[in-house]
Amino acid sequence: MTRPKLTVLISILTIATASSAHAQKLLTTAEAKDHIGQSATVCGDVVSTRYATRSRGNPTFINLDKPYPNQVFTLLIWGNDRPKFGNPEEMYGKKHICATGKVTDFKGVPEIVASDPAQVTVK
Repeated sequence: MTRPKLTVLISILTIATASSAHAQKLLTTAEAKDHIGQSATVCGDVVSTRYATRSRGNPTFINLDKPYPNQVFTLLIWGNDRPKFGNPEEMYGKKHICATGKVTDFKGVPEIVASDPAQVTVK
């Protein structure tokens, strides 16, 4: 194989490998519970929010598809990251959003912790 063809082949393989490494599973909120520990994108409707200013870490809870205390999925923004998001209750409230990150479990409810606004998209 000639050097230019080899360079092109290596470039294509590198791009394909990088693309598959960054590919995220697209899940509904109900499917998220089956993907704990995996990186994924979870989409749903924001139905309740709460900025817990008196709780340790000042978390913001954004609940999708069912409101607290019956939430199906929660997007969590810790207080130290909140300034990056502006006012997430207004920005995401009553909208369809997708959150990307590692799906974890908190007391039986799947969640993604967002530390960067790029992890959340409004659809």
